Amino acid sequence: MEVHGSVAIVILNKSRNVMVFVKQFRPAIYICEAELVQTEEKDTCRIDTQKYPGSNGITYELCAGIIDKDVDPVVIAQGEILEECGYKVPIEQIEKITSYRSGVGVSGSRQHLFYAEVTDDMKVGQGGGVQAEGEMIDVVEIPVDKCMDFVMDEEINRPVGMMFAIMWFFENKYKRT
Repeated sequence: MEVHGSVAIVILNKSRNVMVFVKQFRPAIYICEAELVQTEEKDTCRIDTQKYPGSNGITYELCAGIIDKDVDPVVIAQGEILEECGYKVPIEQIEKITSYRSGVGVSGSRQHLFYAEVTDDMKVGQGGGVQAEGEMIDVVEIPVDKCMDFVMDEEINRPVGMMFAIMWFFENKYKRT
């Protein structure tokens, strides 16, 4: 099994004091929430989409991407910030936080976590990912003072890495006034 490492980025927009996240549909999350019903056709199941709407598969995540080429992870992070969120960030303004193992029960891949501060002036595109690669990503901004409630809300699908990253932000970067 080939396993790719990945990058994830905690992004603060200082112009409006908001954290920048992405929102996307994840089939695995949807299937876990839905009930598969066997149909009359052999080897076919269906999902009652009235009972289990597609919104059940929506997740909120950090801007992230896989490391699929022999390139420094910070360069991959810079590219993902542009592709997914639309911000052009100089490489020297992307700070490494740490790296850790993710998917330990399945893949054991390494994820590199970064931090970047952006401003509205750095916005050069809409973001949304690369549609040719099947990415359908929405950029979501959450006011900093609402982030802890947001990330702790059990009704919101979000990975544990996002929770860690936000707690890191509040412990290391957030200036309470």
